[in-house]
Amino acid sequence: MIGIHDLPLFIAAGLLLNVTPGPDTALVMGQSVRHGRRGGMLAALGVGAGCFIHIGAAAVGLSALIMTSALAFTVIKWIGVCYLCYVGVRRLLSRAQQAKQGSPETTSPRASFWLGFLTNALNPKVGLFFLAFLPQFIDQDAPNKAAAFALLGLMFTATGVLWLLLVAWITARASAGLRTNVRIKVWLERTIGAMFIALGAKLAFSSKP
Repeated sequence: MIGIHDLPLFIAAGLLLNVTPGPDTALVMGQSVRHGRRGGMLAALGVGAGCFIHIGAAAVGLSALIMTSALAFTVIKWIGVCYLCYVGVRRLLSRAQQAKQGSPETTSPRASFWLGFLTNALNPKVGLFFLAFLPQFIDQDAPNKAAAFALLGLMFTATGVLWLLLVAWITARASAGLRTNVRIKVWLERTIGAMFIALGAKLAFSSKP
């Protein structure tokens, strides 16, 4: 298949990696709690769209260039750190008073898509993962290595998005009653905010292997 080998092993390994809890799972769960099923699913689709950016960049060699350039890697990393911390601080300082007063939600669930997209697209470690994992299943003499890389990336992302959609649905159903409790809602906002700041801190202290 256009120079791809051990496809069943790739699918099995990809599924195990996708179902392992991580930042994407935490993000989707947080948006599901806040916005319900729609918000969580839009966040899952945003995560997938962010992966497509890395897959396309890696397929044409841009990701490899970024990973070999300390300056480019650092710039993109710190853009991602600033974005995650900005979102986290906004949540921490968000509408606690508005929630107590019963004010309506001021952000659209559609923003969940862009949150998922930017969180993934601005994380250079995602591109590094694809560059490290996918080539292991591509033949050295593959007729079109870029096409093989793109196909494997699409398969990995598709299974990941399907898993995140399931996570969103389960989380939204489990937390339906929590969203109507004002006090719980305020603490959920703060917890989600702290989660984003923690993700930003983790990215800030990361480095290229």
